[in-house]
Amino acid sequence: MALPVDRQAEQDLEALEIELLLEGIFRRYGFDFREYAPASLRRRLRRRMDGERVGTVSALQERVLHDPAVMERLLLDLSVNVTAMFRDPSFFLAFRTKVVPFLRTYPFTRIWVAGCSTGEEVYSLAILLAEEGLSERTRIYATDINQVVLDRARLGVFPLEKMREYTQNYIRGGGTRAFSEYYVARYEGALFARALVDDVVWAQHNLASDAVFNEFNVVSCRNVMIYFDKPLQEHVHTLFYESLAVFGVLALGQKESIRFSPHEGAFEELDDDAKLYRKVR
Repeated sequence: MALPVDRQAEQDLEALEIELLLEGIFRRYGFDFREYAPASLRRRLRRRMDGERVGTVSALQERVLHDPAVMERLLLDLSVNVTAMFRDPSFFLAFRTKVVPFLRTYPFTRIWVAGCSTGEEVYSLAILLAEEGLSERTRIYATDINQVVLDRARLGVFPLEKMREYTQNYIRGGGTRAFSEYYVARYEGALFARALVDDVVWAQHNLASDAVFNEFNVVSCRNVMIYFDKPLQEHVHTLFYESLAVFGVLALGQKESIRFSPHEGAFEELDDDAKLYRKVR
């Protein structure tokens, strides 16, 4: 059923306003959200409009372009920050059994956690690598578009009330020790051992616009690309393909896949349930 003319006009106007806002953000701050999935983008923009108490996207644009603090708050809304330690435990179990043996064959490996958010996956991988005896010959590169969440990730403090859930995830993900060994209750939260991430490289990186910056044996980007539209997904798949060494492993989220990507034929399936793929050419 066709929308009433006035409702259709409102939607067309909002789409134009969003297009202008995203172009303005790109030109003013260098963050590129122009190819994010429209439905998710609208929800996040409306959340920030409510927060700033403005009624239109154009009014939000005026504030964003003239006040970097508003841009910082919007960036938190636009970034994907839904995460947990040992999220999807079956992934970490598969990583232990199917990726770790491959990593053992190298004297040194690099792992890129792209879109690392507040760092839960980085600490999870760091714990797994420590238990598998690979910490000293592995470097993790943890990147996100958002400097605020990177700063939070560096601190390694997570909500104390989440530890029961995270402990269950850890056990189901093949953990071999008492999870409580890795943290102490401090600062009204759980402070994780600094030694876990001493060698982690934390850096801002925009998947939409930044280039390859190293060669990796593993690229993990889980539950990030579901927020991108098809052209941006294809761009990011190419970025990961070019970043991976031959026989490197790509890890995606449960609702993501290598299928129908530009380089599908260059990968073989390691574990489809865990969304682990190995680059073979």
